[in-house]
Amino acid sequence: MNILVNSSERFAVTPNGQFWAPSENFAYGYWTRFLDVFGEVSVVGRSFEVNDVPKGARPASGDCVSVLPLPNYNGVRQLARQYFSIQKLIAHYVSDAQAIALLVPCTLGDLVWRSLQPRRPYGVIVCGDPHDVLAPGTVQHPLRPILRWWSRRSLQQECRSACACSYVTRIVLQSRYPCRNDAFSTSCSNIDLSDDAIVAKPRTAIRHSRPFHLISVGTFDRLYKGPDTLVEAVSLCAKRNINIKLTFVGDGRMRAKVEELVQQLGLASCVRFTGLLRSSAAVRCELDAADLFVLPSRVEGLPKALVEAMARGLPCIGSNVGGIPELLPVEDLVAANDPASLAHRIEDVLRNPERLQRMSSHNLAKAQQYRSTVLREHRIGFYSVLRSHTAQWLAQPMHPLLRTNTPEELSQD
Repeated sequence: MNILVNSSERFAVTPNGQFWAPSENFAYGYWTRFLDVFGEVSVVGRSFEVNDVPKGARPASGDCVSVLPLPNYNGVRQLARQYFSIQKLIAHYVSDAQAIALLVPCTLGDLVWRSLQPRRPYGVIVCGDPHDVLAPGTVQHPLRPILRWWSRRSLQQECRSACACSYVTRIVLQSRYPCRNDAFSTSCSNIDLSDDAIVAKPRTAIRHSRPFHLISVGTFDRLYKGPDTLVEAVSLCAKRNINIKLTFVGDGRMRAKVEELVQQLGLASCVRFTGLLRSSAAVRCELDAADLFVLPSRVEGLPKALVEAMARGLPCIGSNVGGIPELLPVEDLVAANDPASLAHRIEDVLRNPERLQRMSSHNLAKAQQYRSTVLREHRIGFYSVLRSHTAQWLAQPMHPLLRTNTPEELSQD
């Protein structure tokens, strides 16, 4: 049985027909997890043609995994101009598919959902919360209030109608986007934490380094991860004569704004930007060189970067939003958008070697719950229920789906 899955990723396609993901996050290895239960995987996503493989890109398509291309629209306006042709193309892809899994929240996931036949079974993999992502102060867009209401309402409907739901959190997303009572539900992060990503033991000898080395990992596409809050907190620490250096791993269009803030606060000599590191090994090297991981996010699902840092035995501080409180104890949490509280917490932690050791032990033990071997069993349970419901639906007499156009014809409408 094949399965169709949507992706918000943009895939490059070379002249030989190979599709490429910009990083490991949604490359071929990510999609092969569906092959534990399904025979083939088709990924619906935006694509664009290139002559050469982009720097740092990873193969997205391969044996039993294909990408179904859509126009590479960008933003609400471009989507609106191409909406009907994109929707027709998605409907064609859906008609060819057997099982359906929606990665949500995602605009393409919503379009796939709206193309489904009534009572057709499907599963949802809930990775985030649009209600928080589109909260006041997080996005500057004139349609933000409407998009927020619409996105939350759509996700609630998608979860209520699904036959199987998988959430990256254990409690938070389930409470806001519950599935129906008779549906299968599981908690399963979308992280892929292999054995080599987890250190053998916690940090038993915390080094008294000078300067203390802080690190934060996350996208700069928007300021969701609170990098500006962290920079302001580091500035407050510097004024208290705490010798700190900070490394940011990640990239995005808002990076320049954060770099400007660093210059304004006179922190250029102690704040470093690595840009996007394409391999997990490179990220782990940065984590291993740090004393403290800090993630003062404004919104979150269950942050993979935080789990990966915990798996290195790294002491961590995070904000009390989304699924972060499911990972860290309350004494390691701070309020979002509060540089003063964050600075105080950083100072308190760095001045207490015993506490750093306790944090390291707790984090490593918690990360064990997110091993690939553990999460694989949860995923297989979700996939198996979806496959069973789909098989029952396919076995029922039904009217044939309307299929009169090829993808090439639809793309020309």
